Amino acid sequence: MEFKKIEYIDRKTGKTLIEKVPGENFLKFLYYNPFGILPLEALVKRKFLSVLYGKKMDSESSKKMIPNFVKEHSINMEEFVKSIDEFTSFNDFFYRELKPDSRVVDRRRGVLTSPADGKVFVIENVSKDTEFFVKGEKFYLEDFLKNKSLAKKYKNGMMFIIRLAPVDYHRFHFPASGMISKTKLIKGAYYSVSTHAIRKKFRIFCENKRTLSTLFTDSFKDICILEIGATMVGGIKQTYIPYTHVKKGDEKGYFYFGGSTVILLLEKQSFRIDKDILENSRNGIETKISMGERLGVSWRFREEED
Repeated sequence: MEFKKIEYIDRKTGKTLIEKVPGENFLKFLYYNPFGILPLEALVKRKFLSVLYGKKMDSESSKKMIPNFVKEHSINMEEFVKSIDEFTSFNDFFYRELKPDSRVVDRRRGVLTSPADGKVFVIENVSKDTEFFVKGEKFYLEDFLKNKSLAKKYKNGMMFIIRLAPVDYHRFHFPASGMISKTKLIKGAYYSVSTHAIRKKFRIFCENKRTLSTLFTDSFKDICILEIGATMVGGIKQTYIPYTHVKKGDEKGYFYFGGSTVILLLEKQSFRIDKDILENSRNGIETKISMGERLGVSWRFREEED
């Protein structure tokens, strides 16, 4: 199978760009070469490798990697609290903290915002459209959520997939204001969640380690929030206090080293997706987005947004 370049649309400019994928040759071997399947199944998806690599990224010696990484990927360090010399390890750099004014959160009532920097793709009806998106591979909400009642609740709802590349800011935030539940851990493997991996094996989302919580809102009903682990991700850290009221844009947690994904599930007929994200997704392409940018608006407040 051909290993296609990953195109995405930059929302700010409207331009179609090619994503630079760290470790692209390795991913090509794992997902498109028959000889790559063995190490994928036997080694790469295993917890011990991610934990081992995570420890390496926590070591003091790993901070030597930071300057080249910043230069190679043109990361704007002016956005972050710490300067390059202040990080104690590569992981410390990886989950670096933004300065308060580095992202503008859309505070308007009824507007849902992106929980993270990354590339967003939306599935309009997770019960009907998913098979088309994954080209015939079955995807079941119950397998993904490991909860029959939740799967019933979000049947025919929509799914936002926000994929974080290793070069992205790796803290995630609340997409709306409301009351937040505790986090449930769903154990699983550690497959890559790159676009290449997802296109080849969409059920990765049902197989990888993930965390699940529910945000109870007035504007969007109940939003199910999931954070997905991936190859080399040493862990998912939640920093919020359960059963408290949170504000849109507040920090929820962060990922340790690796590419990762945040998924939002919304109930049926609770939300209107922004046209550009919807159109791009229908065309099979992701949209680059920043934390705090608008994803769409609640149907309850659509008159205020027209």
